[in-house]
Amino acid sequence: MYGVVIAMIPALIVSIYFFGLGAVKVILISVIACLFFEWAIQKFLIKGKSTIGDGSAMITGVLLAFNVPSNLPIGIIIIGAFVSIAIAKMSFGGLGKNPFNPALVGRVFLLISFPVQMTSWPIPKPLFSSVVTDAITGPTPLGIVKEGLKSGETVSNIMSQVPTYAEGIIGGIGGSLGEVSVIALLIGAIYMFIKKIITWEIPVAFIGSVVIFTGILYLINPEMYISPIFHLVTGGLALGVFFMATDMVTSPMSSKGMLIFGLGAGVITVIIRVWGAYPEGVSFAILIMNAFVPLINKGFKPARFGKI
Repeated sequence: MYGVVIAMIPALIVSIYFFGLGAVKVILISVIACLFFEWAIQKFLIKGKSTIGDGSAMITGVLLAFNVPSNLPIGIIIIGAFVSIAIAKMSFGGLGKNPFNPALVGRVFLLISFPVQMTSWPIPKPLFSSVVTDAITGPTPLGIVKEGLKSGETVSNIMSQVPTYAEGIIGGIGGSLGEVSVIALLIGAIYMFIKKIITWEIPVAFIGSVVIFTGILYLINPEMYISPIFHLVTGGLALGVFFMATDMVTSPMSSKGMLIFGLGAGVITVIIRVWGAYPEGVSFAILIMNAFVPLINKGFKPARFGKI
């Protein structure tokens, strides 16, 4: 658990750099609230041994913060933490028993309950600038594309309105805290691969299915469908692929099952992004595939020890 926390440090530092004190506020409140709710539920309701020291509640707090804007009001952050811990985790019995990723449940609940606040994205400060513009908000790159295509614009015209691929990779695009820099997330992912915290199956299947699906659409009509690279470097794809889809509790146990999980999540993500009403689909895709995990585990059981 603490290995995952360490892996999130680069993205955390970059989010604070681009969003300033707003990012610090959201992260601290989210983590403290998640730790408090887990402690309180165990002390007064479950009356069991406290598990706030295992790192899982801290991870949930950071991931929840990574999935919301840096200007989100304190009360809404606390509500999200309560839903993540009390409803999505502890109501099922705690760590290891929750079927859905707690942070994603909290994020989707907030998105449905507080759509205005959850889609008011502060514009990050320009790279190498000391000015943080917390008061200025704007749409995410995926939102710009969605609205542009809806109004009849072509991809060529829309691309002049969105950040460059380099900005998406290095940092500086609008969105939630964890979407601001792909390179920071990749550094954390490499650390987790080296430490064998995560395996390759889900990331490869997830990213591969997104690239293939969007690549086919792009080849069919590049003026109607955005390129695969754009899908990879914008939105919450990198965050979802490496830090939430790979959650050992809510993902399949077998290698084949992980490949199916990643493939399904990638396809659902593209379907929502391209044809859905909402510009982002990663969170919904992972939660939907979380629901299929028991079925996937049943269909792709690893062989019993000693059985040929």
